[in-house]
Amino acid sequence: MAVLTDLHICDPWSPLSALDHLVDQILVEAPDLILLPGDFLARNVIPSRFVPIEPIAEVLSRLQAPLGVYASLGNHDWRDCPIARANDYRFNGVQPALEAAGIPVLSNRGVSLTGSTWLVGLDSQQGIGRAKDPDPRHDLGSAFADVPDGASVILMAHEPDIFLDHDCPAALQVSGHTHAGQINLFGWRPATPSRYGGRLAHGLHAEGDRRLIVSAGLGYSGPPVRFMAPPEWVMARVAAAGGV
Repeated sequence: MAVLTDLHICDPWSPLSALDHLVDQILVEAPDLILLPGDFLARNVIPSRFVPIEPIAEVLSRLQAPLGVYASLGNHDWRDCPIARANDYRFNGVQPALEAAGIPVLSNRGVSLTGSTWLVGLDSQQGIGRAKDPDPRHDLGSAFADVPDGASVILMAHEPDIFLDHDCPAALQVSGHTHAGQINLFGWRPATPSRYGGRLAHGLHAEGDRRLIVSAGLGYSGPPVRFMAPPEWVMARVAAAGGV
């Protein structure tokens, strides 16, 4: 499974040319499943030039995997989307652009991957654009509504906090959002955008039988600076409990 998150495409810090190169790298690895857990856009990296979703989706359309390529939405896919901003965040332009490029977006819904294995995607868990009217878009009930009892579930959720907020019926959660804190002072990550501070900033986490992978992602929030929190995309091997 390949995980490519927090692209935050903008010029010159995270350009389309770099994304094109990363797509080549992923295709060489030939993963069975490719997950894109949100934050394709970037508007607040100063100075930078905004890149709309359509050319980003065109580059990502080259991704292929036997079990599919799936995306979910992050907070910046709402907050930084010109279409969403223009319609008071009722809908955004990221989802239709990705789906037109052949990449299904799992916004609070699940799909069967193979046999009893399901992939569930959540919409963003953060408030969207309104300081006085927080409007998180995630809906666990809808997301898991079609998942049969006893299924093995991979949960794709942009923000990692849901892992500790709820005992979700997912064996594995895949997230981004934190950029590994973006600034890592020997394990202290003071800028981590999580209610749990740096606890879920990066890496593999366990809670009982559940596992969480938090990728550092590729781009930036705010100033284009990473210190001891290098960008990454992730390859993970998923096996049954007790497997190798």
